[in-house]
Amino acid sequence: MKPFTVRLNVFGDLDFFLPPRTRGGKVERCLGERTSVKDVIESCGIPHPEVDLIVVNGKAVDFAHPLTVDAEIELYPPEMQSSKFREKRLQVFTIIEFIADGHLGKLVRDLRLLGIDVVYDPAAEDRQLVTTASKNNRALLTRDRRLLMHAAVKHGYYLRSQNPLEQTIEVLRRFDLGSILSPFSRCLRCNALLEAAEKEKVIGQLEPLTKIYYDEFCRCTGCAQVYWSGSHFTKLQKRLEQIRAKLSR
Repeated sequence: MKPFTVRLNVFGDLDFFLPPRTRGGKVERCLGERTSVKDVIESCGIPHPEVDLIVVNGKAVDFAHPLTVDAEIELYPPEMQSSKFREKRLQVFTIIEFIADGHLGKLVRDLRLLGIDVVYDPAAEDRQLVTTASKNNRALLTRDRRLLMHAAVKHGYYLRSQNPLEQTIEVLRRFDLGSILSPFSRCLRCNALLEAAEKEKVIGQLEPLTKIYYDEFCRCTGCAQVYWSGSHFTKLQKRLEQIRAKLSR
């Protein structure tokens, strides 16, 4: 096959994934064989779940679109909408269930505090993460871009920041989760939902002073962990206030 050239024009924050030396969000690749647009995109370091719209020579295409001749390619992230190609978007905005890799424990705690369903096992291997994300239609949250490039991963997000609070805001904004938050409704340990519990039914799990000073409790429907409005609750409320203040900016 005759060699050909493809030029990628990257918009929005997708240039985050490009090498520092790349200027103006423009990348050029010389190819010598038929190649899918997905492979070209990821060869530039951009995971496919981060790309919501691909326009090749003025036409919206999907990730399987083959490249065989010179082409001008435009790549757009989810936050950049286009009325012209509204029905050609590649990402889903209604995902409310997630799975996080083992390095994101503090982010997971924040999301569960807000009532967001996040599967998390710090010992899970990459293969387990990909399988769970794919089979259960969960969005994969990670800072491993190679993991996010796995063909079986349909939905996901690469955390830009290493700060847990900033990461939480990133996820809430990317998946537009602000309207479904339900603080203190999910277990911080196992992710199952909480339910109100009568004191006499959980009293065997309580410390002596807790039995005296507290009367209202919740219990996890999964691991049976008991929660009440103690000093830990005050700390969690302060964390919620931080998140809400940051999200409103």
